[in-house]
Amino acid sequence: MNFSEDIYEALLKDLFSRHPSVQTAGFTPGAYKPGLAGMLGFDAALGHPSQRFRSIHVAGTNGKGSVCSMLASALAARGLRVGLYTSPHLTDFRERIKVVTDDGVGMISREEVFRFLTEEDLEGLSFFEITTGLAFRHYAECGVDLAVIETGLGGRLDSTNILTPELSIVTSIGLDHCALLGDTRAKIAAEKAGIFKPGVPALCGERDAETAPVFEARAAAAPCPLFWAEDFDAELFPTDLAGPCQEANLRTVLAALELLGEPADREALAHTAARTGLRGRWERLQDRPEVICDIGHNPPALAINFRRLQESGRPLVIVYGIMADKDLAGIRPLMPPQARYFLVAPEGDRALPVDRLAEGMAGLDCTVCGSVRDGVRQALDAAKDIPDCILYIGGSNFVVAEAIDMFHG
Repeated sequence: MNFSEDIYEALLKDLFSRHPSVQTAGFTPGAYKPGLAGMLGFDAALGHPSQRFRSIHVAGTNGKGSVCSMLASALAARGLRVGLYTSPHLTDFRERIKVVTDDGVGMISREEVFRFLTEEDLEGLSFFEITTGLAFRHYAECGVDLAVIETGLGGRLDSTNILTPELSIVTSIGLDHCALLGDTRAKIAAEKAGIFKPGVPALCGERDAETAPVFEARAAAAPCPLFWAEDFDAELFPTDLAGPCQEANLRTVLAALELLGEPADREALAHTAARTGLRGRWERLQDRPEVICDIGHNPPALAINFRRLQESGRPLVIVYGIMADKDLAGIRPLMPPQARYFLVAPEGDRALPVDRLAEGMAGLDCTVCGSVRDGVRQALDAAKDIPDCILYIGGSNFVVAEAIDMFHG
């Protein structure tokens, strides 16, 4: 079969329908397949690409994508070809599989994705197993010097956990995906710490009384040396990742670079988003009115985002949508009470219907909208009459993706 844009788009559509992802289908049997047996078999069928490149493995509830991108930017500035595997994508499937160099960033080609989807036996594999296999083979064949690999969900049973990296990182621990990972931060920490490998240094981005004993026990069992980001001397500085969590992420990255014996290129780190194409992290989409979007979608991330919005002291207009499996009851008390809300349901079956979202947000000033595009348009109209307001768009990766496409598509 010869490549064409139409066939390529049809193949991607078929990939999402026949091998649904957790991102689109939730934790259904077809989308979520815990355990490593399927991935190990697939890796073997592909010629064990996971063993043919050096790697850094990153898990955590929040901050994974930012930490991965910062590391890729800093290492590329050293002259390395750095693979960058993150998820989910926002507007283009190929965002998941990048190579970063000091000259810029490139995504895997459509032609390579096309060949992989048409030539490999993908029967019985999950979406994330397929994507991970594609990424690993791409990095092995294009000769990256090192790849920074983000886990998809958890760590212990995640498809990426067939790697033996040079450094394992856990960024943060919060309550998310509790039905699968556990209903306490300690249980979730145990799943994330499942990426620790014998003899491979492990770095944790945060230390607290509930999770530290879990990490210490897992490191002792591996065994592997365990480090904490806060124990490293670090001079923090502004970057183009402007979100509320980015100081903690930067501290983790600076500690990781020290453990790797690599200098921290301040210029490269300061321009991480520009150098790696990272989007949706407190990203400014427009200046007047100021429009900010952020992919934070669980209570720990949203608590920080909403607090930052309120601390600005400025009037707030918020376009908000959420997936049906998210903890709306836990998020509702965090939401700024004086904001004006425009409620949306992004495309896809997983989205919480907007009428149910409105019920869960009773008591707030809410307008129900027909789509993300409709909600953004109504919010922009409202913002014209509210001097010095901030228009925030968030609650879901899908909401942010549709908004980015609307502003810059």
